[in-house]
Amino acid sequence: MGNPVRDPARLFAAPAVTVTHGADRSLRLRSPIALLPYNRAVGEYLEQWAVTAPDRLFLQERGPDGRWRGPTYAQALSQVRAIATGLVRLGASESRPLVILSDNSAEHALLMLAALHVGVPVTPVSPAYSLLSKDFAKLKRIVALVEPGVVYVADGARFAPALAAIRGLHQAVIVAGAGGADGARSMAELAAETDAAMVERRFAAVGPDTVAKLLFTSGSTGEPKGVITTQRMLCANQQAKAQVWPFLAHNPPVIVDWLPWSHTFGANHNFNLVMRHGGTLYVDGGRPVPGLFDQTLANLREVSPTIYFNVPRGYDMLVTALRADADLRASFFRRLQVIFYAAAALPANLWDALTELAHATVGEAVPLTSAWGSTETAPLATDCHFQADQAGVIGLPIPGTELKLVPNGLKSEVRVRGPNVTPGYWKRPDLTAAAFDEEGFYRIGDAVRLVDPDRPERGLLFDGRVSEDFKLDSGTWVNAGMLRVKAIAALAPVAQDVVIAGQDRAEIGFLIFPNLAACRALDPSLPADAPAERVLGSAAVRAVVAAGLARLRDAGEGSSTVAGRAILLADPPSIDAGEITDKGYLNQRAVLMHRKDHVDGLYAAGGGEGGGSLARTGSSVSAIFPAGEDRRLG
Repeated sequence: MGNPVRDPARLFAAPAVTVTHGADRSLRLRSPIALLPYNRAVGEYLEQWAVTAPDRLFLQERGPDGRWRGPTYAQALSQVRAIATGLVRLGASESRPLVILSDNSAEHALLMLAALHVGVPVTPVSPAYSLLSKDFAKLKRIVALVEPGVVYVADGARFAPALAAIRGLHQAVIVAGAGGADGARSMAELAAETDAAMVERRFAAVGPDTVAKLLFTSGSTGEPKGVITTQRMLCANQQAKAQVWPFLAHNPPVIVDWLPWSHTFGANHNFNLVMRHGGTLYVDGGRPVPGLFDQTLANLREVSPTIYFNVPRGYDMLVTALRADADLRASFFRRLQVIFYAAAALPANLWDALTELAHATVGEAVPLTSAWGSTETAPLATDCHFQADQAGVIGLPIPGTELKLVPNGLKSEVRVRGPNVTPGYWKRPDLTAAAFDEEGFYRIGDAVRLVDPDRPERGLLFDGRVSEDFKLDSGTWVNAGMLRVKAIAALAPVAQDVVIAGQDRAEIGFLIFPNLAACRALDPSLPADAPAERVLGSAAVRAVVAAGLARLRDAGEGSSTVAGRAILLADPPSIDAGEITDKGYLNQRAVLMHRKDHVDGLYAAGGGEGGGSLARTGSSVSAIFPAGEDRRLG
């Protein structure tokens, strides 16, 4: 690759936007760049590269011996045609989708591509619903709603409890990878023959309106919703991305990625970006959680990515590792052209750290950028195809996409219309009708604002979820999304994430999910096996939190940005309760609802008067910090 280009002006399309005013006091934003014609189906990407770069590595994963292995583009297409033959013969169809219960893997990818090739919708279900859930409630609802023709499990033994939980809810044929399963077909049986004529005939019939995927939202406050994702949505998204990131046409991307394919970020954005541009995807078996992140670090020591994708939780752990390991820094930054974050706003301390580490390692900044959208927008709706000067900037509408900013209280609620937007929800016409306004704009539920109204080309700033904001009892509005980002930065390195409480209360309170590894490092006197409760009760940990709260107060921005109390939670967020997704996105409303006792205890303890106190509630340690000048703990 030579010396990688890192100049944003040479990597990205010039930022530009057209702004008009609607009669309803709304703002309409569009890209002046016309969306060029796009592919009819994502399978055309695979067909193209299998001919033009047949021997180029497509997918790589660790084998049992620890070495990288996986198919080239030509090998992948051959396997896809064989697997597609088997899926059709087993009864998978446009009305009887393929359900995938698996972590990311080459086999998972080939199954997904095979189904897409012959017009069978794919439903990759979050592995957490099968492997971490206690009641399998979400998995059961999904399978019953989808009515699959084929269910694939990566490992019959690991997924045996999940298969038992859904028995009787479907009439599907079970296909198992490793380990087998009672009555299941093997992958070898599935891909034993190729009916090339049938596969080609069915592939030719796949068009822009063909349903490609059913991706289920987290369902934190109700039943999971199956978002219909069409071939048009996927292909329009990748065409728009190619136009605002033109460097991809000359530099096939190499990425090391863990983000799950049951979510739109990892699958529709990252996986499809690699395939659209003939790149190579190294499947990262790690993830940003203790015990698994070492796998990510080992992969990054061996493979230098050209683009790196992650969520803020991942960057929080990565920054710590990069600071401590010169060899890791050298490998990580060697070919890196873009650092990309999404799913949540990046705290300022992580933004600054990544910039400083890049300068120290390669002598220049690596563009640090983001984008915005949702499962319903496939996912890209805006892209920050320029170097913003602060975190939280989500860029501008991509080609072909129109945004409508509607006044909503003190905020501007954003709605989306374009070829990247879903036609609705699987078998739920009621939810579909409620999701769109009278002009056909999708109601995404987020708020945005222009960074500079006089210079709209500087982009939009994410302004939180409309439903997460609240008022204190004084009538003061609290912007929960923006405060969360400030709080994580102020409470570093203790806070991995923060939930904002205080609706109809006199003051704001923080529920802190801690970075336990960082907390342990603050107090060397703690035994290595000290339980979480003891770690969080450490005076060193509580001192960092107290100092962070004091910094927020001293900034003097008013009661809407100051917390008078905080609680450190030893219990991690729950998948079953919808508090967190497996890509690390925290649902503020779900946490507040399911931890109401903690919130009530937070405000009851200490009463907000006088000195602080330390209280234990269940298995969590609650550190109560008083408002006013007294900054002492307990």
